[in-house]
Amino acid sequence: MSANTHYRNCNLCEAMCGLEIKTQDNEVLSIRGDKADPFSRGHICPKALGMKDIYEDPDRLKFPIKKTENGWEQISWEAAFDEVTTKLKDIGRKYGDNAIGVYQGNPSVHNVGTTLFSPNFVRSLETKNRFSATSVDQLPHHLAAMTMFGHPAFTPVPDIDRTDFWLILGGNPLVSNGSIMTAPDLGKRLRAIKEKGGKVVVVDPRRTETADKASQHIFIKPGTDVWLLLAMVHEILEQPKLNLRHLTDLIAAEQINLLKDLAAPYNVEMAAEKTGVPAETIRQLTNDFINAGSAVAYGRMGVSTVTFGSLCQWLVHCLNILTGNMDRAGGFMLTSPAFDPVRPPKGKPRELGRWKSRVRALPEFNGEFPSVTLADEILTEGEGQIRAMVTSCGNPVLSVPNGAKLDKAFESVEFMVCIDIYLNETTRHADIILPPATGLEVPHFDIGFNQLSIRNVVKYSDPVFEKAEGAKYDYEIFQELTRRMQVEELPADETARQQLLQRYQMTPAMILDGGMQKGEYGLSLEDVKAAEHGMDLGPLKPRFPERLHTEGQRINLVPKIFEEDLKRLANAPDTNGHLLLIGRRHLRSNNSWMHNSQRLVKGRERCTVLMHPADAAARNLTVGQKVAVSSRVGKIELPVEISDEMMQGVVSIPHGWGHGRKKIKMGIAQANPGVSVNDLTDELLIDELTGNAAVNGVPVEVGELV
Repeated sequence: MSANTHYRNCNLCEAMCGLEIKTQDNEVLSIRGDKADPFSRGHICPKALGMKDIYEDPDRLKFPIKKTENGWEQISWEAAFDEVTTKLKDIGRKYGDNAIGVYQGNPSVHNVGTTLFSPNFVRSLETKNRFSATSVDQLPHHLAAMTMFGHPAFTPVPDIDRTDFWLILGGNPLVSNGSIMTAPDLGKRLRAIKEKGGKVVVVDPRRTETADKASQHIFIKPGTDVWLLLAMVHEILEQPKLNLRHLTDLIAAEQINLLKDLAAPYNVEMAAEKTGVPAETIRQLTNDFINAGSAVAYGRMGVSTVTFGSLCQWLVHCLNILTGNMDRAGGFMLTSPAFDPVRPPKGKPRELGRWKSRVRALPEFNGEFPSVTLADEILTEGEGQIRAMVTSCGNPVLSVPNGAKLDKAFESVEFMVCIDIYLNETTRHADIILPPATGLEVPHFDIGFNQLSIRNVVKYSDPVFEKAEGAKYDYEIFQELTRRMQVEELPADETARQQLLQRYQMTPAMILDGGMQKGEYGLSLEDVKAAEHGMDLGPLKPRFPERLHTEGQRINLVPKIFEEDLKRLANAPDTNGHLLLIGRRHLRSNNSWMHNSQRLVKGRERCTVLMHPADAAARNLTVGQKVAVSSRVGKIELPVEISDEMMQGVVSIPHGWGHGRKKIKMGIAQANPGVSVNDLTDELLIDELTGNAAVNGVPVEVGELV
């Protein structure tokens, strides 16, 4: 039988790389980059090859399993749906709706069915105890977008294909392929900036893979970027004249004056003292940014998941706005996706903290509480205590600060259901696991990442293989759970019964087709399917003021919440005398579940603590030695790597490892367990404005094993 060729987007990270997959019968023969894809241009990273491993993985679940006295047993979908919805309803009736907690992980946005259909299920639970990976990641991005531009989804992306100067703060896009910026083939794009005479500058406590290829790398003490950004804003506002370009009429003059007053105390000398960046370097960086033909500042995990993360994201926007580089070619721009799920907010604009969490009084944002308080809400007795948990596409035991505490919390709930394809560190606590078909078995469309793409593109991917007989797609699982939560009993009359069921028979394809036909380009799903390599819809284009959902459709340069939050800087805790922990991204590792692919974990050990030679020498540590790393919340043991790519006083450990816990079923991951950095990160270390986790800049000690 001859081989078949399929074209689809990879869904394992944000880059939307086009794949050419050759198959025969039910076997993957090869996976290559699709050279005809107009966006990724044949580029792929090693993760794409892992899709074969995921498809063939004997550990991957395909049918519901239930925990019994005799271990896990496979049950029918009907029995699983019955028990899940009965238990959730009973707990809701007994303790109140808020007794049910929900956690959704970041793979949710990588799956079109989950993206479109999980919200209705979550709403059907009628609980305020909702949590997600957003608050261990990019919540500050959304807060800045909401307060400055009127919608949390209006997160601009760097127009790197047309920029002359790219400032990267706390990001490693060469390894992440973007991150809140969908950009495949980043290496070539970065080189293109330099080849045309442009400049790329990376500010990071580690000389990352991106910093190695940049024009300039600047070391900075973790968690201090806020002072650097304020000093740059201060310097810009001290110029004789601002060049706001096309933004002049979109910003009130009194807001510029207010920002100048707020930034006045934060001069270059103060920033140099706080950050470790020399004053002359800060001035040079600011002047280069001001004088570039086009420039864009981009801040990611290193400036988002810190104690002043929200201020940092606001100030990144301020840099781009004050130099006239917001909403301009080569600057910071919004996308124009073919399927645009964003609608103008109705009534009063959304606010931060419409209600507070029960235990720590942390603010709600966009309907969710910060994940750092999930364990508190389970373990603390009283009215509103979480008694049942639902998780989807997430492994919070390995991804949320103080994972050991959350591990303990999950042991105590009365009922837990997980929508997941693996028996992992979190789902092992479940009573029932509902596994959706995944990867090469499902249709794929990038809703979220088309909203973050550095170029307007669209592509629809049909399944490469049929799902296993009797398996269910994610949207089918969510639809059925939603129906059962909302409908106590189906009507006896067949006509009424069918009319009711039709409400729960939408498919992702139907929603995508309707949305695209009403969209900017008037495309149908068939139009998009016909372009098997994807469609290039053109470069990013100016979207202001039409895209501003603020009062008077003007940029809110100084939202009140950031003005107030600046007062915290005066009382910022002193971290001197401690080593400061930061994360680390590897090209072959995105989420913990990818560690069950042999081709993604093979090679040298990657779960190590990386530190500067002087820090190692002061502790008599040598390369490869197993050391103890401890923080307020815990201690882990792992090998040490020594390199001058680290700033002195800073250590780095990658996330997503820690597969040594018992009662999981991920054979390859268990053979390559590593340790979890989130057994060190501190749930009390947060951005106080939002409750977003501060997983970078955690004080730790490193020493020999005792």
